Amino acid sequence: MQESTIRIALVGTGFMGRMHAQVYRQIGGCAVHHVLSLKGQTAEELAGKLGAEVAPDFDSILANPDIDVVDICLPTDLHAPFSIRALQAGKHVLCEKPMAIDLESADQMLAARDASGKTLMIAQCIRFWPEYVRLREIVKDGRLGNLRSLQLTRFGAFPTWSSEGWIGMEPRSGGAALDMHIHDTDFVVDLLGEPDEVISRGSVDERGVSRVFTLMRCGRTTVQLEGGWDLPSSAPFRMSFRAVFDQGLVMFDGGPLTIYRDGQAPEPVTDLPRMSAGDVGGNLSDLGGYFFEIDYFLRCIREGKPVDASSPESSRQALAVALNEIGQVHHQGAHS
Repeated sequence: MQESTIRIALVGTGFMGRMHAQVYRQIGGCAVHHVLSLKGQTAEELAGKLGAEVAPDFDSILANPDIDVVDICLPTDLHAPFSIRALQAGKHVLCEKPMAIDLESADQMLAARDASGKTLMIAQCIRFWPEYVRLREIVKDGRLGNLRSLQLTRFGAFPTWSSEGWIGMEPRSGGAALDMHIHDTDFVVDLLGEPDEVISRGSVDERGVSRVFTLMRCGRTTVQLEGGWDLPSSAPFRMSFRAVFDQGLVMFDGGPLTIYRDGQAPEPVTDLPRMSAGDVGGNLSDLGGYFFEIDYFLRCIREGKPVDASSPESSRQALAVALNEIGQVHHQGAHS
């Protein structure tokens, strides 16, 4: 694609749709032309902020030759059908994570991508989150030696923002494991490859898996993950990691990313990029990986390059591991 404005249709106007909209307002060389809400009530306000039109339906977006990209920010069970239709209509597609509700749907998305010749990318924001990007660099360049162990956590209160409460319906969202915990599963799979062993336990309630504890063996690295949305409504959202290397420790727990070495003062990392989230609400004040993933996707479109940093094949691989975790929790988990 030449250096012209990339024209986008944003499909979905909930929390994640608003997050993506805030990113598009800050990135040059693109414009949101149409906004579609399946419920309709929030499309007018968001379209007004973007200087976009409200699309009457999805068919009108697919038939519009001026639209280059369709950005899917819909409930998880709708990711595959809407992405497939957009690819079949000759549009590039950015689809929110997780890739799909099951592997069959993910495979259908890959087949549609192959048949269309267009770009499909799954928005795996943690791959682009500055603290996690820096951890990846430290692992890959070996400056602290081998990665011995990695612990990742992600938990908070149950999210109440979903339309008609779809996020609390496991057949639609995949529960906490597929909606929240998969961020960390995806990061591990992308960083270390498919695990040699996965052992998962957790808790199950009327919304499905509400908390998951997973132990992975990835070569010589032991990985421990914990994620869930079963905290009180007043509890803050938290994501963190602790990476133990031969020659040091890298920690992130909401404050500055910090490196620790024997006999040296702690080394806070102060050069990470920041992008304000503005007025989107939710549990984040920093656009973080949302900005950098979308910027990367648009650059790949413009330059005709593959989305190697977030290929849908790798997202499918992470989905397979997460579904394995869910299956183990349901089989062995504590029910409440």
